[in-house]
Amino acid sequence: MAGALTNVRNPRVDNDVISAGMVHDLTIGDDGRVSFTFVLSRDDPPGLVREARRAVGEVEGVGEVKINVVEPQAGSSAAEGTQPAPSPPQPVPSEYGNLGIVIAVSSGKGGVGKSTVASNIAAEIARMGHRVGIMDADIYGPNIPRMFGAGERPAVRDGKLVPIEQFGVKMVSLGFMIERDMPAIWRGPIVTKLINQFLSDVDWGKLDYFIVDLPPGTGDAQLSLAQAIQIRGGIIVTTPQAMAAEDALRGAKMFERVGVPVIGVVENMSYYVCPDCGKRSEIFAGGGGRQLADEIGVPLLGEVPLQADMTREADEGSLVVVHRPESPAGLALAAVAKAVVESAGGKSMSLPIIT
Repeated sequence: MAGALTNVRNPRVDNDVISAGMVHDLTIGDDGRVSFTFVLSRDDPPGLVREARRAVGEVEGVGEVKINVVEPQAGSSAAEGTQPAPSPPQPVPSEYGNLGIVIAVSSGKGGVGKSTVASNIAAEIARMGHRVGIMDADIYGPNIPRMFGAGERPAVRDGKLVPIEQFGVKMVSLGFMIERDMPAIWRGPIVTKLINQFLSDVDWGKLDYFIVDLPPGTGDAQLSLAQAIQIRGGIIVTTPQAMAAEDALRGAKMFERVGVPVIGVVENMSYYVCPDCGKRSEIFAGGGGRQLADEIGVPLLGEVPLQADMTREADEGSLVVVHRPESPAGLALAAVAKAVVESAGGKSMSLPIIT
């Protein structure tokens, strides 16, 4: 196993991760489960975690791979081969087998259509015949209720919230529980508690896919989710502008740092389609989505166009994949959902669960 990791090199120190002292506590179970601690400094390429996971996963007989990513302690240097000082144990993601495949949707900044993409992906996967849930983890701007056109408060059954269901998707959101004009001015511990309650105190039943709409940026909610549940993969949503793609890159690096692979990038508001003549126009120059996908080495899952009335319809709870599936945006988002299922579920069910 260590031999496989010697093929993973850290270009910062021009050495493999084993010789550089970056791998510790390597254990191999009889059932093929492999776990180890990976010491990654802020100056090291975050992609090393993914490379290490891939190298171990390709070894014959290996099943689940768990990597505990830690930073070097002060006064020690993993790159120099010295042992880092013991670090506090990291939270171990819990097993929520009933939630199925967990997909987190993120963006580097607000206003790029992250919730629109997450909602339509969830609804389209449900249209494929899968059991789907969506958790609105955007505590500061919960938009999922409006996207689905649902406003009733969830009932409580046997001490658990009963998720609201619309278009075949079960959902929970803080937006169901607070007044629309109530500001969410909460510190990190409360955000962490809410996310854990949405996971454990909701009667989700048995799901095939669990979509999580994260808040923009890289803060408490993202870290809390990665520590609370095993995530199969992340999706990054951006717009074509280079500046938006640069912000989205931080979201991709965040996923890599916590050991979650990025499934791909979705470029929203990619172009405009004239409703009369069908002509495609590039309103925003840049091609930021493809550039971002190329930079982090993942597929561009789709380019979703601007579409007349799409914003108004979303405000009215009319998801485009449900009400206008043959429109350019509907077809693009349906293709994204299909790519997600093929990557995270349909063609990759043998992949190890990501921690």
